[in-house]
Amino acid sequence: MSDCLTTMVERGSSVRTACDDGAQGGRAVRSMELLGHVTVLFVMKDSLYKSLGLDCYDETRDARTYTGNSPVVAHPPCQLWGKMAKINHLRWGGDHNKPGNDGGCFRFALETVNRCGGVLEHPAETYAWPAHGLPRPTTGWTRWKQGWVCEVWQSAYGHRANKRTWLYCSGTESPLHPRWARPIGTHQVGFHDQRGKAANKPTLSKREANATPPAFAHYLLELAATCAKWPNDESSHGAGRKEQDAK
Repeated sequence: MSDCLTTMVERGSSVRTACDDGAQGGRAVRSMELLGHVTVLFVMKDSLYKSLGLDCYDETRDARTYTGNSPVVAHPPCQLWGKMAKINHLRWGGDHNKPGNDGGCFRFALETVNRCGGVLEHPAETYAWPAHGLPRPTTGWTRWKQGWVCEVWQSAYGHRANKRTWLYCSGTESPLHPRWARPIGTHQVGFHDQRGKAANKPTLSKREANATPPAFAHYLLELAATCAKWPNDESSHGAGRKEQDAK
């Protein structure tokens, strides 16, 4: 675990973390008490979010059952929305391999972010974006309907590959800025291609490729915490309350 997340757990609500360096725009959240109101959807079984004591929904718990009102960080599955999905379906067949057939996970994540506030994360160039009417990110945060879109490189947060990532957030008029730097990664995700040895880099394991850098996870939590659409108190988890921000 990174120093910033370890410090968050050990020192609690007064902490200012190194992960906040360079953050501009919006209002950063540096209170573990406030971050604790964020729910994380579609996490891996051994997700680092769980080590923070956050309310997490993995495959067993099924994020699509979430009915709370807390702001969310959503990581809906991406395998069936990528460039290889169509090829895999042609090769192996089966409805379970059909491109876009994710059981409604992405749509649920998008609707929940719009309802509760928060942020949705998916790989850049995902076909889920146009399939759900989201615009292609340009430079910085771009306004779209009741939310915002942008592109972030996770290499700016310590990932060893570029790992271009698209974000959609809703629930704020001034999204917290991520690190906009785009350092070139030393490794790549996926197999070597036919460009030759000089054009390819060492390939990351699937586990490392899929992992969210701790510093990036912290940024997503802070962003979601600033996007809450419901009162941030104990009753905010109950049903039947009216949203503060009209759609």
